[in-house]
Amino acid sequence: MTEPTRRQLLRSAIALGGAVTVSAVLGGPAFGSPLPYCAATAADRAADRIVAGIRRPAIPRRDVPVTRFGAVADGTTDNTAALAAAVEAAHRAGGGRVVVPAGRWATGPIHLLSRVELHLEAGATLLFSTDPAAYLPTVYSRWQGIELMNYSPLIYAYGQHDIAVTGAGVLDGQASTANWWAWKPLGDADFATFEATVNAGLPVAQRDGTKYHFRPAFVEPYDCRRVLVEGVTFKNSPFWFLHPTLCQDVTVHGVTVEASGPNTDGCDPESCDGVLIDSVSFDTGDDCVAVKAGRNTDGRRVNTPSRNIVIQNSTFASGHGGITIGSEMTGGVRDVYARDLTMTSTGLQSGHRLKTNSVRGGYIESTHVYRVDVTALGGPLLLIDYNYGEGDTGTYPPTVTDVNLSHWSVTSATQGWNIQGYADDPVGTVRLSDITIDSALTQADIATNVTDLRLTNVVIDGVPQ
Repeated sequence: MTEPTRRQLLRSAIALGGAVTVSAVLGGPAFGSPLPYCAATAADRAADRIVAGIRRPAIPRRDVPVTRFGAVADGTTDNTAALAAAVEAAHRAGGGRVVVPAGRWATGPIHLLSRVELHLEAGATLLFSTDPAAYLPTVYSRWQGIELMNYSPLIYAYGQHDIAVTGAGVLDGQASTANWWAWKPLGDADFATFEATVNAGLPVAQRDGTKYHFRPAFVEPYDCRRVLVEGVTFKNSPFWFLHPTLCQDVTVHGVTVEASGPNTDGCDPESCDGVLIDSVSFDTGDDCVAVKAGRNTDGRRVNTPSRNIVIQNSTFASGHGGITIGSEMTGGVRDVYARDLTMTSTGLQSGHRLKTNSVRGGYIESTHVYRVDVTALGGPLLLIDYNYGEGDTGTYPPTVTDVNLSHWSVTSATQGWNIQGYADDPVGTVRLSDITIDSALTQADIATNVTDLRLTNVVIDGVPQ
């Protein structure tokens, strides 16, 4: 069945019945008690099963110091070749840790190989070049959901297994408005031209991202298995910080991300299966976590979902969304669990953000965001936006349903929820339960074209909803 036909069926169904059902349940279990349809305990069991199934890398504890290959910690010497030699030596030995001691180490891109861990000791800082030429030749990548050949990510791996970036050091992309971040308006202006070539059938090998000012991600394992990023601090990425793509079994643990530049998302797992983001601290210039699955025509070609993703025990400060899905979600996203989170800044524009349109298509289903403590939000707890980007200009209406928020304690937010589907393609089931917002709402809640919005023990300004 084609998507346009599906849309016609949706129109017929809505014409026969009501488009929106809103139910509010008060009384019953005491406030804060788990409820049968969105019980935190049931969500925990599902999340725990996902976490238990995610395998960490198996890497021998064989240390390979970068100094053995002539690396110099003076902050200016280019150590790209020395780091590459250390990675190759560890790989050829059957695996090991490439150890970066304390000091300031200048480098270009680092390409990891199977069974190799890049380990930064306390006091170590990797300073990545801001010269685009350092990130050539191009590599197979994905940029805003479309596959292409582009500048190498700062740390990259393709088709590898058992890889890691660990330690207590700092990785600084050194991006600023004097270099990479200045490309933001140029890349935005070039994107439509690039996507037109993709839609016309240009093969991936001929899609040269360097023509379009497309900035590289910081860390991008592509088509890899058993990936670990742990303990380190990332600063000043040119673009998205952590972008595992088409990967299986990814763990991001104890990581700090700091940047205020454009599109500096914290972690964007794309078309991945089995991802754990645990005990992280993200203060970003865009979404803190954004789950993705390809974009438009190219996303339908690759057609690989993101699924089985757990985000837990983490703190999110400034950014567009705390837990975001999309807008690159053409391949579909399901089974996302985010729990035990703290959101701390009015610079954060929304708590759970789902963004899509009728050009993307795809689906978002079974998302669970619960036990969340919010100091202040500069927007709604829940934002579901069908009019993101291109808006309702395509023939691939998205499906969004089984969206669950529970056990949120919010000091202030400007809005409770903003849910906007299409009249002929409404949002499905949305459940909000055990939520308190103390004060400071300045905008009315919006629920337009939603078939099933359920409010249970939702209290705003002391008033049950």
